[in-house]
Amino acid sequence: MPISVFLVEDNQTVRENLIPALADLGSASVMATAESEGEAIGWLAKHKGQWDLAVVDFFLKQGTGLGVVQWCNGREANQRVVVLTNFATEATRIACKDAGADRLFDKSTELEGFFEYCLSRLRNP
Repeated sequence: MPISVFLVEDNQTVRENLIPALADLGSASVMATAESEGEAIGWLAKHKGQWDLAVVDFFLKQGTGLGVVQWCNGREANQRVVVLTNFATEATRIACKDAGADRLFDKSTELEGFFEYCLSRLRNP
């Protein structure tokens, strides 16, 4: 069963690489992207229940991914939110978990784990 991904990432190069990489997993497709906290929350508010996985960067053009993660509290039970960041300190991990993120992955050292997580969502939605 395909999963619909909402990508919140302000770096164009990362977006351009991540979108096809997710598509290569099989049935994962990025249905929309956002570059700021406000843009992300606006999209999420209009598309409640229509996405399976939100992938959120911590630092954005405006605001932070933490605000996006917090806004997702109250999401449907099958929806997951992961933070994918270059700023994966212990404090960031704790803050994201406390905000409601399901997982946090470091872009520079944990991409393989991130893609494995995505694959597991494809197999077990």
